[in-house]
Amino acid sequence: MMSKPIKYLVIHCTATPEGREVSSAEIRRWHTSPPPAGRGWKQVGYTDLFHLDGRVERLVKNNEDAQVDPWEVTNGATGYNSVSRHIVYVGGCDIRMNPKDTRTAAQREALKRYVLDFRRRFPQIRIVGHRELNPGKDCPSFDVQKWLREIGIRQ
Repeated sequence: MMSKPIKYLVIHCTATPEGREVSSAEIRRWHTSPPPAGRGWKQVGYTDLFHLDGRVERLVKNNEDAQVDPWEVTNGATGYNSVSRHIVYVGGCDIRMNPKDTRTAAQREALKRYVLDFRRRFPQIRIVGHRELNPGKDCPSFDVQKWLREIGIRQ
């Protein structure tokens, strides 16, 4: 597989209850463990993880250029992985596991800084929520296009 230009930055949620932290090890287990414990993927679904306290943890090495190299591909959205970077915030569900925008103030700030910097470096790339690529999903539990306008990004 050859490198392809990035076309999308895709925002996800972990679909976990509000206030419950998620570790990178937990995400790796969900994604890469053989079924039924996990999905049996070769790679996790996201490049970067936004913790409740706003910390951003790199899950998959990335050389930060405008290409998706074979070793950078993550399994975030069916049909789009070879042309996308996927990022995820911890949360996205209320206590009953219904979709809810649970981003903490620290997560909102970290996500805003990350997305604004990404946009500055790669203005040609479309920023979307997972549900915009794979309809029928609630992920990331907020309207990404509305939020982008709120932080000053028009696409």
